[in-house]
This record gives sequence, structure tokens and C-alpha cells, in this order.
Amino acid sequence: MTDMPPAILPPGSFQQRLLGWFDEHGRHDLPWQHERSPYRVWVSEVMLQQTQVTTVILYFERFMARFPDVASLAAADQDEVLHLWTGLGYYARGRNLHKAARVVIEAHGGEFPVHSLDEMAALPGIGRSTAGAIIAQSTGWRAVILDGNVKRVLTRLHAVEGWPGRPAVERRLWTLAEYYTPDERLVDFTQAMMDLGATLCRRGTPDCGRCPFEDVCVAHARGEEKRFPESKPKKALPSRTTIMLLLRDREGRVLLEQRPSHGLWGGLWSLPQFDDIQALQAWLDARAPGSELEPAWTAFTHVFSHFRLEITPQPARICRLDSVGEARYWYDPSDPASIGLAAPVKALLASLTPFALTTTAEP
Repeated sequence: MTDMPPAILPPGSFQQRLLGWFDEHGRHDLPWQHERSPYRVWVSEVMLQQTQVTTVILYFERFMARFPDVASLAAADQDEVLHLWTGLGYYARGRNLHKAARVVIEAHGGEFPVHSLDEMAALPGIGRSTAGAIIAQSTGWRAVILDGNVKRVLTRLHAVEGWPGRPAVERRLWTLAEYYTPDERLVDFTQAMMDLGATLCRRGTPDCGRCPFEDVCVAHARGEEKRFPESKPKKALPSRTTIMLLLRDREGRVLLEQRPSHGLWGGLWSLPQFDDIQALQAWLDARAPGSELEPAWTAFTHVFSHFRLEITPQPARICRLDSVGEARYWYDPSDPASIGLAAPVKALLASLTPFALTTTAEP
């Protein structure tokens, strides 16, 4: 306990306040709460990484309708999984979800290893906090969580200095989370900690007046709620540029190619990309001689967490194509296939002809 800041309350008092608030004000009707199987909790927890509850609900319900259990998800093609993920962003989560389902089937006989925190955390895309959330909420067994909401709550309550992503700061927060976590009502306690961070102890505008810990919160006593948690040291986002080829045939279909399984938009379908117009023209000369370039569209910027990508759409009409090649596909915007599309590509395809993929915009 040497890394732990001074506690604001004994564990029992902390739990009593939190659960009393949760019983009256917590969220009790989220779709993954009924039923709380390891599979349903796992899918919801992965979707909720980096994404708000209101956005996740629609995706979760649609995902469950298609993949009601881990066996159906493991048996699916990655394309179909990523199609249902389109719009949620952070597509590595979708790829890892698919990989983890296959590991559960192949290595664990179709049952999630909820008896072991280490085995749960070793599944692709899970990690220590998500594993704890799955175990606690699906079994009621004691497991500790430290997601973004919980970090924010604990950091403000104790005015923990430093960016929570630093190992030393994160160790202190884990110690606090361990200290306050009870042996009973783990399902409610885990949900309550997440709900407190999501609904009251919000990132920009905390609602301190309704918080059950207003009188003991160190950051609130100092009037420094917005200073905690400290932000990650900022670096200027680098910029990159790319040209996306909108190559259409006589039927109006658009040529797509599948991205490599790793890296940017891994496993998704995208438009062919080029560093410059010379490279694009050389590709057309080799693959689609006689194709006609049309005026380029206005460039736009797509922002990732670690860089900005300036995209210039370059439409072209094909006369003939010598070979489509592997991992390429003629996509009909008027009859869209169930494949995973990179968000800006989806937007460009939607601009060609009126149609919808029944998903919301990427957060």
C-alpha cells in the first residue's frame, strides 16, 4: 500500500455511499445487463473502449442479433465482423474481438476463462481492466477495474498528480481501486464506478453538486476539478497526404481493395491509395490503360489519434481493366455489400449515389 495516496474514506464507507447512489441513480437497463453472460459483457466492454454508451447501444444490439454467441462470431468471416463495426472506429477492436472469439473456441472449449484474470487478460484486445470488468459483471466474483471513467473518479477524489498513463501514476490508481473494491455486490459496484465517471464525474464538466463524494473530494475542495486528471503531454500531430482513386466502370461500380490485416484500417476495404498523382497514373497505365482522369475533388482531412491524413479523392472512368488482382473488388454503391469500410471511404461512396449502410457516423 506504499504507493497509495491517503484514502478519502474507509472502504466500507466508500462502498456504502457509492452503492446507495447507484441504487437510486445508476444505469440499470443497458442491453448488456440482461443477460450478463461473459460473452455479452465482453462484447459491450470492448465496444465501450473509446466510445460512449449512447453510441454503443445500437451497435451492440445489431451485433448480438447477428452473433448471439461466441461460436457464431468465431465462425464468421472478418469482413462481416468489420462491416458491423463500421462507424465505431478504432477498428483494431473489431479485429481483436474476432481473434479472441476464435481463441475462446479453440483454446478454451468455447467457454470464457473467467476463473483466471490472467487468462482473460491474455485474450486479444482485453487487458487487465477489461478482464476484471468481464469477470466481476458476469460472475459476481471479486475483480478490480481501472477503465478511463474509474481513473478519472479516483484521480479527482484524491487529487492524484501526473498523467494517469504514466506507470507510476497508474500503479497508485490500481492500489486505490484495489483498496475500495468490496467482496460483495461486485456487479453493482463495478457498474457504479463506471456510471459515476460517465454521468457525474465527467471529463469536462463534472456535476459535483450531485456527487456522493462531494464533501470528501480533494480536487473539489481545492476548486481544481478540471485540473484532474492531468492530460497526456501533447505532441503536435504530424500530417500525411494521400490520393484515393475513385475508379468507376460503365455500371458505376467502384474498385476497392482490402487493406493489410495490420496497420491503418487493417482488414477493411478501401479505395486504392497513392502518394502522388504520378504513382496513380503509373498504376492506371499498367492496370487500366486508357482510363480517363476527371477533375480531382476537394481534399479533406481525417484525424486519427496519432496523425492527420489529408485525402484527395481522384475520380477516374475505366475503359478496360487488365486484371483486378487479389484482394480487390468491384463495389456497387446502389447495392452495397456487407463488408467493412474505412470511414472516409464509406463517406465518399455514399456521395456517389443515395444509399445508407444503416450505421451512425464514426465518433
